[in-house]
Amino acid sequence: MTPSILIIDDEKDLLNMLARILELEGYRVYKAETAKAGKDVLKQQAINVLLADVKLPDGHGISLIEEYKGISPETEVICLTAYGNIPDGVQAIKNGALDYLVKGDDNVKIVPLVSKAVEKSQLRFKIKRLHARIQEDFGFDKIIGTSKAIKEAIQLAQKVAPLDTTVLLNGETGTGKEVFAKAIHAHSERKTEQFLAINCSALGRDILESELFGHKAGAFTGAQRDKKGLLEEAHLGTLFLDEIGEMDIDLQAKILRFLEEGTFIKLGDTKESKVDVRIIAATHRDLKAEVDRGNFREDLYYRLSAFTVVLPSLNERVEDIPLLAEYFIRSFNVKNRKQVDRMSPEFRNALLQHHWKGNIRELRNIVERAVILAETDILEAELLPMDFYFSKYRAKNTPVLSLKEMEQNHIQNVLEYVNGNKTRAAKLLGIGLTTLYRKMEEYGLDS
Repeated sequence: MTPSILIIDDEKDLLNMLARILELEGYRVYKAETAKAGKDVLKQQAINVLLADVKLPDGHGISLIEEYKGISPETEVICLTAYGNIPDGVQAIKNGALDYLVKGDDNVKIVPLVSKAVEKSQLRFKIKRLHARIQEDFGFDKIIGTSKAIKEAIQLAQKVAPLDTTVLLNGETGTGKEVFAKAIHAHSERKTEQFLAINCSALGRDILESELFGHKAGAFTGAQRDKKGLLEEAHLGTLFLDEIGEMDIDLQAKILRFLEEGTFIKLGDTKESKVDVRIIAATHRDLKAEVDRGNFREDLYYRLSAFTVVLPSLNERVEDIPLLAEYFIRSFNVKNRKQVDRMSPEFRNALLQHHWKGNIRELRNIVERAVILAETDILEAELLPMDFYFSKYRAKNTPVLSLKEMEQNHIQNVLEYVNGNKTRAAKLLGIGLTTLYRKMEEYGLDS
């Protein structure tokens, strides 16, 4: 995109001369003779560099700099004056101008200075676009749901996001803790820096320590070179410690020290390293109960739980299930080149009635499977796995049954699920319709 320059000057000859010079350099030039007209252009166009006369009919250029920057923070401002003086130049820089030039005397400096200003401005606009893209990809708007429970969690996370406070996300497995962590990072001052994540339950103690804090060459067998840990890699950014409740208690002490001092010691090192990293932790465990059992440090618990966001389970936000399912359908249509556009009432009702032990992750997997198997544009109940249908029956405390009794109960459950539709029941059971009628008669089931 061609860089844009705005010149504000009430001296028409000078205005036109500067415009011509900069146009010959390949810039798109806008002109204005008053501060008001210039501010209107700033509001309507993405301006890289503003050349502004200090004395204008409707204002003083030095005091107007903050207004210009307020309208377009990404625009670099260069002040122009017929009579330069040091106090005005100093004040212009303080107010946010890049430089202060004297007309005529400094004309030779204008082109290289504008070129430098354009580079700085383009970088600012690039960062602005990056900010917008980060928030679009990972912001709170990406968290789907209208239920009271999820809205309360989002509102709480939004309040803490701009701060540097350590956050503890507590919720069952599959409730979207990493999605929340990324949203908090995307709305923080660290959003253009790295977001790194590690699952503390997936690695053994020694490997986790090395991954987090790094090590020096020779720290242990096989450590042939220095290695940066995630804390060092995430400098100025955010580190997400998922399932921190599974962390070894000795490592908990090192994490506590980092949270309090911002320092840590690499494996095999003798001196401290210091980095600036925001910590977001998550767990599905009741950490207070883990403290009582001696599995989690009490001091670390209080340090982490200063600001806790509890994420609701899917069973606590049932009204969000159709919205989430529709989102996953759209996603998996693209991924699998399918054209599913809706759920049948039976499919939808089955989702609403299911007990979601795996929460959003389980729903995602169920919908992906159904989309892959679908041969029409509708997701039918038959596309759901058998163990999904009847998990609610298995959850009941029932006595041990004979195979015959189990078969009878199973057929009865299927018939209830399909509201007595024998053809659908036979299909789900994987038997012929005649066989189903015979079984119903044998077990005395209502037809």
